[in-house]
Amino acid sequence: MSSKKPGGSELQQTAGTGINASGSAQQNPGESASSGGTAGRNASQKHIEKIVLQYLKSKGYKDAEKALREDAMLDAAETTLSDLANAFPTSEVGSDASVPNWILFYNEAEQGNPDAYNQSYKELRRWIDSSLDVYKSELYAASYPIFVHSYMDLLHRGLFEKAAEFMELYSKDHDVFHSKDIGVLAALKTKEHVEENELAKLYRENKYCIRMTRVGFELLLSFLQDHHYTLLMRTVNQHLNIRTIDGTMPISSEAEADVGITGHTQNQLDSFNSQEVLLGSTPLDSFVRDEVERTLQSEAGRRVKDSISNEANGLLDAFSKVKHEASTNGLPLREAIPMPPPRGIEIEQQIASLKAIRKRISLGPAALPSVCMYTLHNTENTLNCVTVSEDLSLLAGGFSESYIKIWSLKHEPLRGFNSNIYPGSVNSLDDADKLREKTTDDCRKLIGHSGPVFGLDISFDTKYLISASEDKTARLWSLDTFTNVVCYKGHNYPIWDVSFAPQGFYFATASHDRTARLWSCDHIYALRIFAGHLSDVNCVRFHPNSKYVVTGSCDKTVRLWDVQRGSCVRVFTGHTGSVDTVAISPDGRIMASAGEDQTVNVWDLGSGRRMDTLKGHTGSIYSLAFSQEGTLLISGSADETVRAWNVKRSASASDHPIIVSRRLEKQSIQQQQEQDRAGTHEDEANNENGTVGREKQKDKVSTETHPDAMDVDSAEGKDTAEKNGSKSSKSESPSEGKKRDAAGIWKSKRTEESEALLEIWRTKSTPVYNVTMTKRNLGIAIGAFSL
Repeated sequence: MSSKKPGGSELQQTAGTGINASGSAQQNPGESASSGGTAGRNASQKHIEKIVLQYLKSKGYKDAEKALREDAMLDAAETTLSDLANAFPTSEVGSDASVPNWILFYNEAEQGNPDAYNQSYKELRRWIDSSLDVYKSELYAASYPIFVHSYMDLLHRGLFEKAAEFMELYSKDHDVFHSKDIGVLAALKTKEHVEENELAKLYRENKYCIRMTRVGFELLLSFLQDHHYTLLMRTVNQHLNIRTIDGTMPISSEAEADVGITGHTQNQLDSFNSQEVLLGSTPLDSFVRDEVERTLQSEAGRRVKDSISNEANGLLDAFSKVKHEASTNGLPLREAIPMPPPRGIEIEQQIASLKAIRKRISLGPAALPSVCMYTLHNTENTLNCVTVSEDLSLLAGGFSESYIKIWSLKHEPLRGFNSNIYPGSVNSLDDADKLREKTTDDCRKLIGHSGPVFGLDISFDTKYLISASEDKTARLWSLDTFTNVVCYKGHNYPIWDVSFAPQGFYFATASHDRTARLWSCDHIYALRIFAGHLSDVNCVRFHPNSKYVVTGSCDKTVRLWDVQRGSCVRVFTGHTGSVDTVAISPDGRIMASAGEDQTVNVWDLGSGRRMDTLKGHTGSIYSLAFSQEGTLLISGSADETVRAWNVKRSASASDHPIIVSRRLEKQSIQQQQEQDRAGTHEDEANNENGTVGREKQKDKVSTETHPDAMDVDSAEGKDTAEKNGSKSSKSESPSEGKKRDAAGIWKSKRTEESEALLEIWRTKSTPVYNVTMTKRNLGIAIGAFSL
């Protein structure tokens, strides 16, 4: 270890010295040395030995210094390393190369190996892929300039085929953030192109600035030194200007203003996010459309009850609006995702949706939603995930004991079918009911996984449940029979999340293997593999039109994937922590993401740009849900609160009386708190001054009557001070900075709150695991009670 550290510190110091690398990148010192004759070679060798000797002496390696002095028969003349370097003949290394760098980076094996760049960069990528998540993003950022200069060095040496192969193999790693530059560099084919191209000269003549943590920088240097990748070490030394910071990176290094080459746009994410995306709604199937319209017309034609006729007429009007929106904003039919033939359940669901639209309450700053909270008791910290069916009839939870538990929210018995069913005896629904189990339990356990269950979702028709587990499998369960139907295998590591498509049939999984996968219920293998995240994929959700999938990852990014092509079409950066949940508005235009950084980012899917950052939570955010109009967002968090946010804010909305009154109320509360704090400090100061005088007088009187009273009072005062001090430090601790009030509700430390925050609903010691919005804009929150 001691031999690595000096080398690393030397390289770090040299990295900021601004060495001109225009000639040394291609200079082969061995060729110059061979042209000087035997006498020149001996002189050069002797000089190198003196430099190495002086270096060992300066670093305190006495044993190595003594051994080299005896073997090389060198004298003990006092001189400095810089003097020896300046005395080294320039004909040996070229006029524009420094001797310490020439000695440090000369490796005869790599200099003569045309595959050296390919091999060393391949191992560098493999090492970065296996590194810790906290350093992975900054290491990838540092690999980009190494990739660029390796490619240009290959061209400069005349290895054109190797350069083309190198570009083809590794350019995709940097397409997202540097697509324009890579497009220009890929067009360079000869040494003359590198010398004449403006972008190439910009990279060759300027140092590329990088921000890295101190630990990440030392890890990179240690890897290059341990594996003797001297070509890459030279690139780091000559072409990178690395600024180290203590702690963790505040934000992604790709988004920093001082990253890259000064005056040149480095973060070219906007160019990548300019790809065309189709965000329209799913077109209605012609059969479903005709059947729904026929059913509503038949109900409207009945004269049995006027109320039924009036309701059917209203549903017809609502359906005509839906058809008009689908025709204007819907996807072209050829772009739609292929679906199985429609069933009768789709017609029933469409009519139920129309009824919900008519009874829906429009939400806004003046009309906040009602929130129904479901609290699960006695889970003993084993509950990992929860979900609720769309019709609010079932609630399901996944547990660490490898089972799934389902509750009936209508308190109806959950009766599955008997195992000995003869299909020929079932001619009606009554016959089917007779074949069900004779049970009165309103909860069921589903057992089949061999590891903790981390993800659950229920299909739109409440017929199936999909689960994801640590055992690397996803399982499809029938909610008619409460049995496992299919086991899907394909992931190499635990699966963290799973989600059904809005129309069912398809589902997606997110895994620790850094991929998300698309599945269909009738295939046991994955249809698409979405690879591109640098770390675990924590969450996955479908776009309302099922044409896209959104994923959130530990690499602090969110990605939008095209289902048909399997490629990434949007990358959203800006989070400072792991992204644990995402949600998309029903109109498919807006996406929200949140996670460990306790903030909610709102994104425009069309442009890929961030619309707003919502602050207010004091714990990790577990779940998000949009209202049906897409104007309001609710979030559930580990801070045991549900919060409502105004997403589509405008000038008129900011001047709404409700918003103005809340803003004034917040300001008055802040002013009152500041006054209270100022008054408290003043009272404490006065009390302290008055108490000191009174206690001195009291102590004097007490001492006269009780000689030992002074010691007792001092001990009690010391004990009291220690207790008060420990209590004060505990309350100021960030991890323990909240306490419970008389009602048992946690009071968290105050933090900066965005103006978009409309309302806070606090729970009683219950972190909120899941939030959702029904078709009628009723908020549903689910959590597990914890002591």
